Amino acid sequence: MIVLQIFIPGIPVTSFLQFIIGTLMVIAGLFLFLTGVKIGLLPLGEMIGSHLPKLGSILLILVIAFVVGFSVTVAEPDVRVLAYQVDLVSNGAIDRTFLIAAVALGVGIFISLGILRLALNFPIQGLLGISYLAILVLSFFTPPEFIPVAFDSGGVTTGPLTTPFILALGIGTVSVLGGRSSLANSFGWVGLASAGPIIAVMLLGVFFG
Repeated sequence: MIVLQIFIPGIPVTSFLQFIIGTLMVIAGLFLFLTGVKIGLLPLGEMIGSHLPKLGSILLILVIAFVVGFSVTVAEPDVRVLAYQVDLVSNGAIDRTFLIAAVALGVGIFISLGILRLALNFPIQGLLGISYLAILVLSFFTPPEFIPVAFDSGGVTTGPLTTPFILALGIGTVSVLGGRSSLANSFGWVGLASAGPIIAVMLLGVFFG
């Protein structure tokens, strides 16, 4: 923008200064937000993940993982922005509260599946393959207007709140499982969690579209 301001005449100086001030405010806001994520959210995710295997009951572990995944997705700013925009563009045909709930439901279920995979030592490649094969099959039955919303729903779950928490949860869980590599077993968690909202929104389109 500075280069454009120098070499392309006609950009008002006032607008340029507003842009620079806005950019600095965005940088400051992101710095504070990500610092908060690093200080508060990452240790929380690792702590929850490290305590889950100690509960003993696999059913209780899966329920807690689902609730945690659902809650952090509902709080994700990117999900709320997407839901607002979809509600606006569709003139209320796709309700934003319903869309947020569907996305959060997909993330919660697939995080639970990720925990179950760790407990059963099931390869991540198989789970990812099944998930994305299901997406491919559903794409033939989903109404066309729901398909871009579905894939955007998967994209927004890689926001600054959900992704660090998912990774921290996976690393924390693997860290207490003896003989497992935290790096290897945490790999693919975000891709798996992103498949959940895509499938959930596609199913939403199949049944209610």
